[in-house]
Amino acid sequence: MPAKGADNGVLTGEALFARFTALDAFLTAHQALWKPRPFTHLQLPWETSYPELSQWLRQRSLEAAENDHHQPWLIEDAPAPFCELAAVSRVLSGVAELPASALDAPAHRLNVDVPGRKWQQIEAFASRLHFASEPTHWLDWCAGKGHLGRRLLHGEQQLTCLEYDPALVAGGQELSLRHALPARHLQQDVLAADTTQAIHSEHTPVALHACGDLHVRLMHLASAAGCTQLAIAPCCYNRISTERYQALSDAAKGSALQLSLDDLGLPLAETVTAGARVRRQRDQSMARRLGFDLLQRQVRGSDSYLPTPSLPSAWLEKSFAQYCVDLAALKDLSTVGSPDWAALEAAGHQRLAEVRNLELVRGLFRRPLELWLVLDRALFLTQKGYEVRLGTFCETPLTPRNLMLLAERC
Repeated sequence: MPAKGADNGVLTGEALFARFTALDAFLTAHQALWKPRPFTHLQLPWETSYPELSQWLRQRSLEAAENDHHQPWLIEDAPAPFCELAAVSRVLSGVAELPASALDAPAHRLNVDVPGRKWQQIEAFASRLHFASEPTHWLDWCAGKGHLGRRLLHGEQQLTCLEYDPALVAGGQELSLRHALPARHLQQDVLAADTTQAIHSEHTPVALHACGDLHVRLMHLASAAGCTQLAIAPCCYNRISTERYQALSDAAKGSALQLSLDDLGLPLAETVTAGARVRRQRDQSMARRLGFDLLQRQVRGSDSYLPTPSLPSAWLEKSFAQYCVDLAALKDLSTVGSPDWAALEAAGHQRLAEVRNLELVRGLFRRPLELWLVLDRALFLTQKGYEVRLGTFCETPLTPRNLMLLAERC
């Protein structure tokens, strides 16, 4: 029987804590399956415990892995414990869409100069902003040029946009002036101490994909300032200033889970927006890195992963041999002898297929971990006196970061 507040699939009230507790138990019990990254291990620790699953995944093609990447829980023929874990993952990840209302057509051509996908996200986010009382002053947090804030404005409402980049501030102010909208665009580092002077109780803060510390900062300041309403779609949970995750709510602080920056990157591993050319470049880059990884283990005489820096796409135009020689030089390694470059390159591509398939196991925990993190935020806001609703604001193909928190003090 669902906990109170979960009847329509949108999580509220007691259901927030109940779902967090269930997710916490699931994630904690199976850390050995989702914490190790296949990209950095030649052999994952769990493979000795589940040899049939390991062998089954390693013999699959790259295409098979790509087809199952977005919905690994739909795989039906994998050896145990994959399907059992998938069933639990799917249940615990279930969250309904927040109710939507049709938006009035904008009075101005606000979508000019906004990428189509971004505008669709803005429209979807805006259509879910249902509060008991009508907002009077929107605060667009980490606003960029303020496209979201301008879309929300109507009637006698006011708008303040906070943004760090002065070029975006200037561009946003120009757009608001062009449309004759009552908007102030302020340059502000929202992590700075003086941000407390920029947020007031009459504000309704909104943040669409403010990263890591940025949206967490908003929750702290909005609750302290006495804002009665706010709406957040979190993003990039690993963009934080500390080396490990700092829990927000009492429930998360009591959890046995200790999350590293690598762990926090797991929810971001799902990408659905890249085009075919970008995916090909990504695959080639990863295959080369995996081939180089085999080489550096030989050169160093150490069976451990060596982190390498991000490289310009122009590096992919080099021969594989030159790529490895130049990357080795960046890491102060020598490539003495005559490596079998063709064999290493082929091994890199083979490892890419294996890595992508082994990642399907981690993929079962991708959404549960993200929901755990968003529920930590929801429970924090609940402790601050807000009634919180947690649901999605769009379908995954528009953005995988589609979870949204609506918080209101009634």
